[in-house]
Amino acid sequence: MTEITRITIQKNNQHRYNIFIKKEGKEQYGFSVEEETLISEGLKKGEKLDQAKINELMRTDDLNKAYNSAIHYLSYRMRSTKEIKDYLLKKELDEEQLEVIIERLNRHNLLDDQAFAEAYVTTKMNTGFKGPEQIRIELVQKGIKHEMIDYALQLYSEQKQLILIEKWLGKQMKKSARQSYRQRINKMKQQLMQKGFQQSTIEQAFQQYELDKDDDQEWQALVYQGEKALRSYQAKSEGYQLVQKIKASLYRKGFNQDLIERFIDEHLPN
Repeated sequence: MTEITRITIQKNNQHRYNIFIKKEGKEQYGFSVEEETLISEGLKKGEKLDQAKINELMRTDDLNKAYNSAIHYLSYRMRSTKEIKDYLLKKELDEEQLEVIIERLNRHNLLDDQAFAEAYVTTKMNTGFKGPEQIRIELVQKGIKHEMIDYALQLYSEQKQLILIEKWLGKQMKKSARQSYRQRINKMKQQLMQKGFQQSTIEQAFQQYELDKDDDQEWQALVYQGEKALRSYQAKSEGYQLVQKIKASLYRKGFNQDLIERFIDEHLPN
């Protein structure tokens, strides 16, 4: 049996206490505990402890310390249950300790995956430009169940998606481009798919939003691409073969036949 001889507050942590014990007639540092452990276990000077009790206290303290660490982690923003588990696993807790802490957090209503999913969808919907499918993937990665995700994504209505897409399209069309109108449209559709919007919603947005084709911009883009193709092919081709290669290149890039013929007439020698 060992006797507690002194209890002191740690200098760098006002909620943690050092426990000193008498061993072989001399006082020495024994272990430290969280304030919660000190109070719940009623530790005080003069109390006698055997090694089994000390081991139990240290295990209880590990749980309290990890729990308080989880509370601190939650103080920055909401977390999913999986995020908390992943965080606690880095603390080298065993599975039993982990489940005890998760149950305790749930008991105090500090974890709620459904509320987390809804808050996550709302934040992404209002502060970024991601479609529902991309948000779904991110929520799956955070351990949210599919039925919870489906419910949360109801907040992201198709009308809201269409408004966001139309604003994005307006910004994209204002940018100078060196691609054909058709190529730009296809590229924007592909980008929207990559951002997680469904094809049906994308097509509806393009139907609702009238994308004006700038003829001058289309011609400048063709000249840029045509001169680039000319520099590439003229070293190895000439005459009819050169013309056909340039025509094919520009056609693949989405330019119409009339503009291609105009370029050939104006930029290639007869």
